[in-house]
Amino acid sequence: MSEPKAQVMLVDDHPMMRHGMAMLINMESDLEVSAEAGDGKEALSILKKNVHIDIVLLDVTLKTVSGFEVIKSIHIFNPMLPVLFVSMHDEAVYAERALRAGARGYVMKQEPGEVVVSAIREVLKGNVYLSTKMQAKLLNRMVTGHSEPEQTINSLTPSEFEVLNLIGTGHSSQEIAALLNRSIKTIETHRFNIRAKLNLKDSAELIRYAANWVREGR
Repeated sequence: MSEPKAQVMLVDDHPMMRHGMAMLINMESDLEVSAEAGDGKEALSILKKNVHIDIVLLDVTLKTVSGFEVIKSIHIFNPMLPVLFVSMHDEAVYAERALRAGARGYVMKQEPGEVVVSAIREVLKGNVYLSTKMQAKLLNRMVTGHSEPEQTINSLTPSEFEVLNLIGTGHSSQEIAALLNRSIKTIETHRFNIRAKLNLKDSAELIRYAANWVREGR
């Protein structure tokens, strides 16, 4: 009797990306995509139905809230469910942030299919998956106590980072406040701090920067 396949959930707002990822995973004898979602709200709705999922593959940038907000919600009601970020965004900027958020790994979509499958299997074993380059960077930081100069974007707090992503996807301060359940004043403070840290002179420049950031990352 064959072993049951590990049940995989895909959370990505690009249907074609989900389709390609599902085809890749379903070709494996030990893996099966059993659930898909196009945004965080849909993903959480599926998971709350107590469907059996062994691992969630989560994109960083979704249409509403980011993957970092989604993983926080997942871990509130299912802290043991492993999450692997699969994203277009540069791992040098996002990978460590993903681990701090509770993810079990980070792999870029540009990697060959076999790397993505290998990352899934590593996480299912209970291990953490990062690229060899990212592992070396983190180990060097642990051994020497020094980190490489961080990119400017990494100076943002998790909340500022969240707001930047939502600005980049076209949301107003009012919409962001509603999505994140925060006051307008708090969102405006985040916008001010983002501008200061990224050396952006006004709101128009912030919006252009955020839109370019999201577009290039996706």
